[in-house]
Amino acid sequence: MKKTKRAIILAGGFGRRLLPYTISIPKPMVPIKNKPIIRILIDQLISHGFNHVSLCLGYQSHIIEEYLTKLNLSIKIDFTFEKKPLGTIGPLKLINDLPNNFLLMNGDILTDLNFSNKFRKHTLNNNLFTINTFQRSQYVDFGVIHTNKNNKLINFFEKPTNTYLVSMGIYFLNKKILKYIPNNKHYGFDDLVLDLLKKRKKINSEIHKGYWLDIGRPDDYEKANKDYNKIIKKIL
Repeated sequence: MKKTKRAIILAGGFGRRLLPYTISIPKPMVPIKNKPIIRILIDQLISHGFNHVSLCLGYQSHIIEEYLTKLNLSIKIDFTFEKKPLGTIGPLKLINDLPNNFLLMNGDILTDLNFSNKFRKHTLNNNLFTINTFQRSQYVDFGVIHTNKNNKLINFFEKPTNTYLVSMGIYFLNKKILKYIPNNKHYGFDDLVLDLLKKRKKINSEIHKGYWLDIGRPDDYEKANKDYNKIIKKIL
C-alpha cells in the first residue's frame, strides 16, 4: 500500500492586499501566466510525491472547489470549509485524518523549494514544527540616525538596506502540534509560535536560498509573472 504524503493548502483568505486583482476571484485563483497559482502549487506538490492535498477554504470557496474538482487530478483532493475566519493555523482542527507529519502552506506562493527533501529532513529529525525561512532585504530611503538614551547621536547610516529572515508560509508539522491549537477559534502562525516559545518547545527553521515570492501584494504578483518562465523550469 502506497504511503500517504499529505499537504494542506490554506486558501480561505480574502486577498485584500492583492486588490484589484482579487475583486472577482479568490487569491489562489489569480493567474501566473494564465495558470492559477493554486494549480501551479498542486502540480509542484505532485512532482515531489505528494498524493493527498487538502484545501482549507473560506472566501469564495465554491470557485476553487469547482475548478479543482473539474481537473480530475491523479491525486486525492479534498476540502474543508470555514464558517468563520480561523487564521493560518486554526483550520487544522477541521481536519480529522491528519497523518503523523504533514506539510502546511499558503496558497499564494511561487518558489523552487524542494518540498520532498525538506519534508524528509523534518520527519527524520522528529521535529514538532519546522518553519521554512527566506532572507529579504528592505531599502530605507532615509538617513537613519542612532542615538543613546540621552538623545546624543552615536551613529548614522545613509539610506541603508536591512536584511532579515521571514517566514515563507511553508511549514512542516507533526500531528502532536494539534494539542496546542484551540477549537473553533481564530489562531494564526504568530499565535502558535508565541505559545510554543512560552512553553519552551523546540521550533526548527530551515533557510531557503533559492527563489520565493508571496504573491499577496501587487508588486510581488507582477514580479512573479515576469519571473515565471525562468522559474517554472526549476519547479516542474
